[in-house]
Amino acid sequence: MGEEIERKFLVRNDSWRAAADRGRHFIQGYFDGGAGAPTMRVRVIGGDEARLTVKGKPDGVRRSEFEYPIPVGDAEAMLREFCGTRVVEKIRYLVPAGGGLMWEVDEYCGLNCGLFTAEIELPAEDTPFVKPRWLGKEVSGDPAYTNGSLSRRPWTTRPEVIRAAAGKRRK
Repeated sequence: MGEEIERKFLVRNDSWRAAADRGRHFIQGYFDGGAGAPTMRVRVIGGDEARLTVKGKPDGVRRSEFEYPIPVGDAEAMLREFCGTRVVEKIRYLVPAGGGLMWEVDEYCGLNCGLFTAEIELPAEDTPFVKPRWLGKEVSGDPAYTNGSLSRRPWTTRPEVIRAAAGKRRK
């Protein structure tokens, strides 16, 4: 059985960019499975790679994950036919984390523009890792920051984000 152990954080500033790769563009859509259903995602990466993924219910920072390569044309058809508006677009950058680990920093686009998150996949829940200064609050257990949730309730439509943006404009 496939499994992922992942920690997720908000990103405090852009100092991570100095060590990042060029990034790859992701478009991923979510199937409407309803409450309690596994998360089903179709993803196109860089326009030349596609994957179909099924994720189980999170148990802390651990959950089952099954991912399969599929033809890009099939993925694009699934995005159009099955995902509707439940789509997340982002640029993913890889940043070395040391010890053979890698940070994945996501810069969200579209209705999630302005949100940056960083994830690190770990071989075990207790695997130590260095938290760089550019990391912000940990959101691993917060369902609002899953990409599935962001596809249904985008970042820029959330009241707290709208209030914060309005406050910045008034200053």
